[in-house]
Amino acid sequence: MYFGAHVSSSGGIDKTLGRAEEMGADAVQLFTQSPRMWRPTNHDPATFAAFKERRTELEIPDGGVVAHALYLCNLAAPDDEIYAKSRAALRNTMEVSCAIDADAVIFHVGSHLGAGMDVGIERIVPALNDVLELCTDRTWLLMENSAGAGGTIGRSIDELVTLFDACDRHERLGICLDTCHLYVSGVDVTDEGVVDALLEDVDTRIGLDRLRALHINDAAAPLGSNRDRHANIGEGELGERMGVFLSHPKLQGLPAFLEVPGVDKQGPNPDELRKVRELHERWVTTAG
Repeated sequence: MYFGAHVSSSGGIDKTLGRAEEMGADAVQLFTQSPRMWRPTNHDPATFAAFKERRTELEIPDGGVVAHALYLCNLAAPDDEIYAKSRAALRNTMEVSCAIDADAVIFHVGSHLGAGMDVGIERIVPALNDVLELCTDRTWLLMENSAGAGGTIGRSIDELVTLFDACDRHERLGICLDTCHLYVSGVDVTDEGVVDALLEDVDTRIGLDRLRALHINDAAAPLGSNRDRHANIGEGELGERMGVFLSHPKLQGLPAFLEVPGVDKQGPNPDELRKVRELHERWVTTAG
């Protein structure tokens, strides 16, 4: 397992790698546009070339560069305007990600907002198929497990499998698992038996080769609360026992990205990366 962080792309997409290097990250996750508005960023193509060159210089391994789609996106939205904007935003994120040779685009599926799972799937599948056509052998599309209540889709492996099968198990469709989202959705990632069962389920029904990235976040809300509240490493409900998840043999070798609040909610920093690496090392050593 190697550790990265969500890093700001302010000032140009090529600037993210320098910021990742400064904080000591081995991998990087970024937004390809402002996360607070629908309008896509008009990137200078020269920044794409600069990004790829810098990645080569830093020797970031395969899997180590991902983009995260806008949180505004809702591929199950009953509202036609929001649905159209969501599809266009996800498509744009994939286009930019392919241009920089990113390894994946990670996204939250969204919520049917009370319309029902079946109605939601009817909206989601055409949107996913549209974006999957843009994927390359290198750049995949990854569904992230969600944490919300109500009509949120993707809170369970069952729901991810439903979407995976509905897209005919597309060869470049995978998943990203988030420790906080698992925990607040009722999956106790501090329990060895629970983690064993989770990964066995993923392997049997989706395939562990489709698990391409991890989000490593402590949880600021209780088990099963369905409240998406991230905490800094070691400061939330998972605490030291996040090491159960981090040290699992089936997860080694994967890129693990921090999305923690950091100091004064400024995001991941060198100290958070130090803490998660030390936690991983303690538990891997003990397990070994």
